Amino acid sequence: MHGWHGKVLKIDLGTGTSHIEQLPEAWLHTYLGGRGLGVRMLRDACSLDPFAPQMPLVFATGPLCGTSAPTSARLTVVSRSPLTGTIYDCSAGGRFAYRLKATGVDALVITGKSPQPLIVSITPEGVELQDASPLWGQTIDATVARLQGAGSVAAIGPAGENRVLFANIMMGEGNSVGRGGLGAVMGSKNLKAIVVNGDRKTTIADRGRLDSARQDVMRLFKASPIIFGQLGIAEYGTPTLVDLMAQRRMAPTENFRKTVFAQAANYSGPAIRKAYQAKKDGCFACPIQCKKSGKDGKHLPEYETVSHFGALNGIADLHSIVKSNNLCNELGLDTISAAATISAWGELRGRFPTAEQIGPLLKDIAWRRGEGDLLAEGSRRLTETSGQGELSMSVKSLELPAYDPRGAYGMALAYCTSNRGGCHLRAYPISHEILRKPVPTDRFSFAGKARIIKIAEDTNAAIDSLVACKFSFLGASLEEYGEILSAVTGLEYSPQDLKDIGERIYLTERFYNLKNGFAMADDVLPQRFFAEAGSSGEGIEVPPVDRARFDEELRKYYRIRGLTEDGNFTDPAYLEGQP
Repeated sequence: MHGWHGKVLKIDLGTGTSHIEQLPEAWLHTYLGGRGLGVRMLRDACSLDPFAPQMPLVFATGPLCGTSAPTSARLTVVSRSPLTGTIYDCSAGGRFAYRLKATGVDALVITGKSPQPLIVSITPEGVELQDASPLWGQTIDATVARLQGAGSVAAIGPAGENRVLFANIMMGEGNSVGRGGLGAVMGSKNLKAIVVNGDRKTTIADRGRLDSARQDVMRLFKASPIIFGQLGIAEYGTPTLVDLMAQRRMAPTENFRKTVFAQAANYSGPAIRKAYQAKKDGCFACPIQCKKSGKDGKHLPEYETVSHFGALNGIADLHSIVKSNNLCNELGLDTISAAATISAWGELRGRFPTAEQIGPLLKDIAWRRGEGDLLAEGSRRLTETSGQGELSMSVKSLELPAYDPRGAYGMALAYCTSNRGGCHLRAYPISHEILRKPVPTDRFSFAGKARIIKIAEDTNAAIDSLVACKFSFLGASLEEYGEILSAVTGLEYSPQDLKDIGERIYLTERFYNLKNGFAMADDVLPQRFFAEAGSSGEGIEVPPVDRARFDEELRKYYRIRGLTEDGNFTDPAYLEGQP
């Protein structure tokens, strides 16, 4: 077998035992790895409570990890979200993925709950469970500093230990397994950190074909103005979007009450570079290097973070935003959900927090102290407890990121059809509606969006299962990555093959969600977007979303997916007979 090892390492923290199992080849061929493989592994556990000891926490690499395929040193973590109740996955790049696969397995599955805090150490020689009591309560930075000499680290901070519902798992290089609270799942198992250190190689079927395919991808990267252009993500990182979102009048401001923030330029890509002498940084072995770091080596905030700790909370102070980002990374908090929950809290009480108040509030959330204990539950539970649930700007309890749906109707639909909740990355229609030149004229229209979203969701499910970075596909396509996959595995994968795999993964996730009680009523935006206009001006009108037209396009989406009019499966036994 090439590309895959064909093995999964299973660890039960309750019994302190571990063993390696063979992975069915049919699973690998039809789910690839990463997101798809993790979702398949949850079939018998998808309805367990996220904090149930036997709820699996799956770390899955892809068939390209360990090869020279661009942006492939990644893995996906899959479980059930304590924040949303949906099936949940998130990918992250870094050496951890590379070294996990180099231990000789494609995936790691952790179940059980340890009676005391543990560190799991994995090498090709086996598994060692170590006492983590001295590290319990420590920040991510302190934990990584103590462990990194033994290999690559994935750890939780105080937020995960205290089961904050939007706690992250953080990789030693600063990458995060964010959104959805998988750090809280890890904390519920009393697992402080995982250390991996392998040296086994991934075998490749046709190295010459891989080298040629890689060169094709690199040429497309270099030709992409979005990746390597003068204002591209390689140059300024994702905060290059700050100015663009301001121009499109779709920057969420003051808990999405407005869509323009007059002082957004304070935290734009050029402003961050000037203030912090930002240097290029990125995931292990990635040629794009979209991350940016300051002189202290710490990662500077991404677009979502600067926008939400900025405009969403009415804060223009760049240094405060950077401090908030650093603090979230140290405590293991998701920046999007943390900032959005604070913003909802600000609207609830009639005043948004000042820049000076954010830091102490984040610490209270991570340690569940005072008002931070309720904020640690996320914006939906916070606002519903206060009797004003309509102030939670979330879909399926997942707080919306920094693209106001009134400014891009494909994004409005994509937030609602996303299986993991209000996420921009399931379909990422921004690349179609916002990033193209000249400026698209159809962003305020639902026409054709149902089909665009369906195709994009299937494509991205395949990308997440390869596991590759979505930024790669701002230049390359499934055609080039299908060629890379074929070269690595020795099996032929066409772009349509990959889309079919993506469709299978998407529908499996939806099946799990419906089984767990989700319905058409959950595939909808907060009422604010249907009732209130955005901030019109400069020749751009930002009206409320037409609810009747939204519902019509949602039903069209269901039909294209082969679902019923209310989003259910025509065959209740959909998964029977599938690999």
